[in-house]
Amino acid sequence: MARLTRNHMEQHCAEVVRADRAFRGIVRAADLCPIGRVRPKTSHFESLVRAVTAQQVSTAAARSIYARVLDACDGEVTPTSVARCRVDELRAAGLSAAKTRTVTALAAAATTGSIEFSALARKTDEAVISELTVIPGIGRWTAEMFLMFQLGRLDVWPVGDLGVRRGWDNMHAGQPPVTPARLHELGEPFSGRRSVAAWYCWRAA
Repeated sequence: MARLTRNHMEQHCAEVVRADRAFRGIVRAADLCPIGRVRPKTSHFESLVRAVTAQQVSTAAARSIYARVLDACDGEVTPTSVARCRVDELRAAGLSAAKTRTVTALAAAATTGSIEFSALARKTDEAVISELTVIPGIGRWTAEMFLMFQLGRLDVWPVGDLGVRRGWDNMHAGQPPVTPARLHELGEPFSGRRSVAAWYCWRAA
């Protein structure tokens, strides 16, 4: 898909604020949302391996583990290089047994063609989520992050993300903590740009 211009994103931000004035302060204070504007530097496959590496660990730990995975793959994370790695090499890089199974399954899906990564950008959000979550260890959250930051999809609303909910609560002080089900409903006014609203919720968190 074509990259959004800065002007287009500014318009989306204005619509988010128009839908909910509680976003006004954080939209003004934070950087401009990069979703859909910044072209990803990694392949679809590599972005998913990075996402799996980052699950349930700190940012610093994820960065360190991924660097070791990169070394184990001879400097390039591709389906072929991951498939060449032994399980003990991936475990030694810092991947848990579960994450090792996931990245190995991703490599197998790519090499067998059961997932055609180059075709994902042409599919709907729900189709991408359905296809990716067949892989053990890839849940809806990981697929949603892939849609937002790799494919640049603007209407993803990750209500299961704790950071999004915390940011929402921070912007709506005095209200009861929002639940995923309630946040799903509250996202309707942002329809068409819910990824943008989510990104500012993270900033507010």
